[in-house]
Amino acid sequence: MLTPEHIRTVVQAALVEDAPWGDVTSQNLIPAEATATALLVAREAGVFSGGEVFSAAMTLTDPAITVAIFVADGESFETGTVLAEVSGPARGVLQGERVGLNFVQRMSGIATLTAMYVARVADTRARIVDTRKTTPGLRQFERHAVRSGGGQNHRFSLSDAVMAKDNHLAVLTAGGRDVTEALLEVREMLSHTTHLEVEVDRIEQIEPVLAAGVDTIMLDNFTLDQLREGVALVAGRAIIEASGNVNLDTVAAIAQTGVDVISVGALTHSVRSLDLGLDIDLRA
Repeated sequence: MLTPEHIRTVVQAALVEDAPWGDVTSQNLIPAEATATALLVAREAGVFSGGEVFSAAMTLTDPAITVAIFVADGESFETGTVLAEVSGPARGVLQGERVGLNFVQRMSGIATLTAMYVARVADTRARIVDTRKTTPGLRQFERHAVRSGGGQNHRFSLSDAVMAKDNHLAVLTAGGRDVTEALLEVREMLSHTTHLEVEVDRIEQIEPVLAAGVDTIMLDNFTLDQLREGVALVAGRAIIEASGNVNLDTVAAIAQTGVDVISVGALTHSVRSLDLGLDIDLRA
């Protein structure tokens, strides 16, 4: 998912945004011939993600910069760990610093939070997945970070699968149209490779939806008792996704109801960037 071409496109746009006419501070304060070595240091423990993106921020700023990444994406680290080393023209190192940090801090924050959710459900069958509640333009980066944390990805875009939510069903069944009949017609129009998921928010909706042969049924904002009842009703006839009211305090109990997938919007829409710093190595 995270291709070199996409990294280059997004990072280059961020660099232009940050220094549209150059870095006037570094250009006026730092001699052109000055060089520097800087260390990417963890100021708190976490899970790393975004090494390639951080490297790109530096090397696209100045191709003379070299970056050594010491921790792989998906690897845990402790406070004080040196995650990477950057060396080269000082002006370039200083100019690329903030963009590189912005990306790697956010991606590592997502990976760290995801790993916490994954750990909470480790003794169950449930998988933790993300949602489309991502930062516009950064979906590939954020989805990669979720995988770094041990989570999995939901559909990448609206083009990837049919996912009928409450508003879709309201339009589809306007005028009293039978939901099973309507969904069967949809199923007939789809290719055999297109996944069909339908959201329900009441127990009584489950059977009519299952009768249409859906691949996944999403139980939205169900209580724990309702989730258990829903799992029993579905009885293996479709993948069961739980959504809504999911946080670190509730996710374990949700997983223990027997659902297959738990989607967590908070992985990307409410994450805190991890505290990482780029420190000039005075020993260099």
